[in-house]
Amino acid sequence: MAKTAAPHTNMTISIRSKLRIALIAAGGAALLSGCQTLGVDVYEPSVKPSSTPQTAEKAAASDPRTRIGANEHPRIIASYGGEFRDAKTERLVARIVGALTLVSENPSQAYRITVLNSPAVNAFALPGGYLYVTRGLLALANDASEVAAVLSHEMAHVTANHGLERQRREQEVELAGQVAEELFANSIDGRRAVARGKLSLAAFSRNQELQADVIGVRMLGEAGYDPYAAPRFLESMSANQRFSSDDPESDASLDFLASHPNAPQRVELARNHARAFGQEGVGDRGRDYYLEGIDGLLFGDSPNEGYVRGTEFLHPVLGIKFRVPSGFRIDNNADAVLATGPNDLAIRFDGVTDDSRQSLADYIASGWVTGLDPNSIRETRIDDLPAATARASADRWDFDITVIRVKDRIYRFLTAAERGSSQLDATASVVRAGFKRMSAREIREIQPLRIRIVTVAPGDTVASLAAQMSGVERRDDLFRLLNAIAPGTALSPGQKVKIVSDR
Repeated sequence: MAKTAAPHTNMTISIRSKLRIALIAAGGAALLSGCQTLGVDVYEPSVKPSSTPQTAEKAAASDPRTRIGANEHPRIIASYGGEFRDAKTERLVARIVGALTLVSENPSQAYRITVLNSPAVNAFALPGGYLYVTRGLLALANDASEVAAVLSHEMAHVTANHGLERQRREQEVELAGQVAEELFANSIDGRRAVARGKLSLAAFSRNQELQADVIGVRMLGEAGYDPYAAPRFLESMSANQRFSSDDPESDASLDFLASHPNAPQRVELARNHARAFGQEGVGDRGRDYYLEGIDGLLFGDSPNEGYVRGTEFLHPVLGIKFRVPSGFRIDNNADAVLATGPNDLAIRFDGVTDDSRQSLADYIASGWVTGLDPNSIRETRIDDLPAATARASADRWDFDITVIRVKDRIYRFLTAAERGSSQLDATASVVRAGFKRMSAREIREIQPLRIRIVTVAPGDTVASLAAQMSGVERRDDLFRLLNAIAPGTALSPGQKVKIVSDR
């Protein structure tokens, strides 16, 4: 739960699909951890360093493309959970970008590299040399050449000015659509004109992606990396997308393939471009130093977002935890924690800051719940804390509302069931009973999940190594995904592989 809602926000309660609750809320204070991004100060080594060194950002400050990137940078950071602070990881990414810069279309282009604190698998670029890669993508990759394949593609967008060209084309299509709608007054001809504009923009975007593929593979080969890393990692990202698609709450919009079209033909085109450098096996994969560089990399949720462990959610920063009934699946989203269960049952949890010290009964009745039954409001205590409960109904859904005050914060549970369900009371009771404050010992002992590099020993199998993983579900499938191991492929003694562990 990376964000918390603002107090007294008007909300509408609804269900998206069969097993999802969504509250539409405005505002929110982010619980984000910041870090320094990478930058190289430029000065003569024989001269004492200046107190105001020339940096990449200063060198490009007069470039309008840099201003575009700088303006969008805060929004990107907020959307992806903040910047990921880890010196070893940043050095690893900088090493890869440095090698690619030397063979890029514009070697004088300065880049600002940001590792985003997100488990999503994504990388992208903004005009002016702003490069972004998520720690989720770094966890999925198995060698430096695969990360280089993604970053060279994004650097190609920068050097080819694709961002500016796309912005210009989008403005043209939007203007043409407005004119068509005005001229044809929403007639069939007007709608066709708008559709043609959108198809044209889609084709233009696809051509940009294919152009960036060509440039990126060339950069890979000329930098000495394995040029076949591009098609190889495209396949890994497709496998990740299939793995994540089993999760109804996963936000695919944050993943690479949502904005970068992927198809078997594109993989084959990338492989054809790689053949210009020789047969498979040519180039350096950089596997050993890459795996060493990501050993200990944070995996999944960060401490500031809280942790999901089976049917329990724990937030050591806020010092609270709760449990949901057996059979429920918890998903920790940016704005709330959602849990979905059988028989169209769902739970939403979030928190607000409230300094007014009003009674919790008054808080529930303050207008943020649609369909509230005022006569159902009851004050109570949960874990010896002030609390209140109530009922609401909207459309075909009944809701149990539970709010709990901890110092200056109010935590909110909304449990939903189909109208008239006999399971609403029982489900809400389990949630209320499972809400606790964490002890100091529990806070100290809970640890985040991390990527750990282990060496395959004689007799080790996918199942035995996957069994060493903790804090994750579908361990065999996740182990194969993280290590790009196809079904039926045997492990070799001495091989280094990734597992996920809280130790």
